[in-house]
Amino acid sequence: MTEMHPGLTTLVVPTLGRPSLRVLLNALAAQTVPMESPVILVDDRPDPADPLPLGDVELEVRVVRSGGAGPAAARNRGWRAAHTPWVSFLDDDIVPVPDWYEALLEDIESVPAEVMGTQGQLSVPLPTGRRPTDWERSTAGLEGALWISADLTVRRAALAAVGGFDERFRRAYREDVDLALRITQRLGGIELGSRYVSHPPRPSGFWASVRSQAGNADDMLMLRLHGPEWHRLSAAPYGRRWLHVAIAGSGVVALLATLTGRRRLARLAGATWAAGTAEFAARRILPGPRDRDEVARMVVTSAAIPFAAAWHTARGLWRHRDVQLWRGLPDLVLFDRDGTLIRDVPYNGDPAKVELVPEAAEAVDLLRARGVPVGIVTNQSGIARGLITKDAAEAVNDRVADLLGPFAVTEMCPHADGDGCDCRKPEPGMVLPACEKVAADPERTVVIGDTAADVEAARAAGAVGILVPNAATDPSEPEAAPLVASSLADAVELALSPLDLWSAGSAR
Repeated sequence: MTEMHPGLTTLVVPTLGRPSLRVLLNALAAQTVPMESPVILVDDRPDPADPLPLGDVELEVRVVRSGGAGPAAARNRGWRAAHTPWVSFLDDDIVPVPDWYEALLEDIESVPAEVMGTQGQLSVPLPTGRRPTDWERSTAGLEGALWISADLTVRRAALAAVGGFDERFRRAYREDVDLALRITQRLGGIELGSRYVSHPPRPSGFWASVRSQAGNADDMLMLRLHGPEWHRLSAAPYGRRWLHVAIAGSGVVALLATLTGRRRLARLAGATWAAGTAEFAARRILPGPRDRDEVARMVVTSAAIPFAAAWHTARGLWRHRDVQLWRGLPDLVLFDRDGTLIRDVPYNGDPAKVELVPEAAEAVDLLRARGVPVGIVTNQSGIARGLITKDAAEAVNDRVADLLGPFAVTEMCPHADGDGCDCRKPEPGMVLPACEKVAADPERTVVIGDTAADVEAARAAGAVGILVPNAATDPSEPEAAPLVASSLADAVELALSPLDLWSAGSAR
C-alpha cells in the first residue's frame, strides 16, 4: 500500500481479483496524462486468503475489503474511504482508452454546479470474421445504457446525500440505475461525458444466460422502489419478462394437465410452450454464428430461460413486497465517552485510570471498517466545578484515542448544569458542530450513549439516538428512548443496518 495524495477525484474499483483487473490497472498507468488521482481497489472476495494479484503496476493503489457483500456494498466501501470532491467508479473488466484520464478531468471541470455526475461512453468490441454470439450481443447492449457504473463519476456530496448504492442489489445489475434515479430526482442531472472505455465481452459458460435471469428479481425491486415508470425514466428496455412468464406458465399448465388426464388442455398448452420456446430460440440463433456449440447452447437455454425468468420474477415480487427507499449508512456516529466507551470514573482527569468497556474497540473498528466516521461528545462539568482542569479532561480524551484510534471529531462541554450553555447534553450544541466539522447531515447522524441526555441531544439536533443502558442508567430511561440496544455491539450493529435504523428513527 502506498501513500495516497489528494486530487479532484478518486477512482474506486470493486474487484474479485479477475485477470482483467491487471489489464485495467496497466491501462490507467499508461495514460497520456499521468494519473494523479488515488485509486481504491475494493477487494470483495468473501475470504481473501491472498493479496490481490496487482503485480508491479505503477500506480498509487489502496486496497480495502468489503467482505463479499456484492458490488453495491463494495462501491459504498470505496467512496466512503475517498476524500475528494468527486468519486469515479470503474468496473474491473473495462479498458480505458489512452486519453481517458485527461478526458475525465475535462468532463469534471466542465459540468455546471447543478450537475451531480458525468457518465463515460462505452464501446464493446465485437469479433471480426464471424457473427457475435448471443452473450456478446447482450454485452454490446451496454453501449447505449444510461448511468452504468462501468464508468460513472459522481459528486461525493451527492453520494452521501442519498446514502450511496442500495446494498439490496447484490448483483452488478440495476444498482447503478437505482442510484442515478435517486440522484437525478432529488439533486440534479448526470451528463454524458466525452471520455471512452472499452468493455470486451467476458468468456461465458454454457448456462450464463440462464444465471443472468436472476436480474429479474432486481427489476422487481426497481418496480417496488420507483414504480412502473422506472423503465421509461432510465431508458431501460422492457425485455421479454412477461412473455417468458407466459411461456413458462404454458409449460407448467401442460405438465399439470397431462398429470391430471386433461389431454386437450395439455396439447394446447404444450403447443403454446413449444411455439414460444422455438420462436425464442430462433430469435437468438439467427443473428449468431450458428455453429454447432452455439446452436446447442441456444436450444437448451431457450427452454430453460422462461422458467428461470418466471421464478426470479416471482421471487423478487415476494422478497421485495414491502420495501423503503435506501438511505444508506450514517454520515457520522457520535459516542458518549464515560459509561459508553470507557468505564465511568467520576470527574476523572487521570489518563492512567482510563479503561475501555467490553466491545468498545470492536464496535469502533467495525464502524471505521465500513467507512463511517466516528466521534465523541462528552459532558465534563468537573471543569466548571473546579474538580478537573480542561487540560486534564483533554488528556483523558487523548488516552481514549490512543486506545481506540483517532476520532474524526471530539466535542467536550466544560459547563455545569446551571451555566445555561447550549452545548451540555441534552442540548444539541455538541452534536451540530460535530456534524458541521465532518460535513455530516445531522439527520444522517447517530448518537450512542448510556443516558437520556445523549438521546435527547440527538433528538434536538435532528439525529437518531440509541440508548445503551448500564447499571448507572435510570430505569425509566429505556422505556422513553426510541431505540435501545442491549450492548455497544448491538448498537453499532443497528447503526450499520440502515433499513432498520432509519425506519425506527423516523418513528422517534
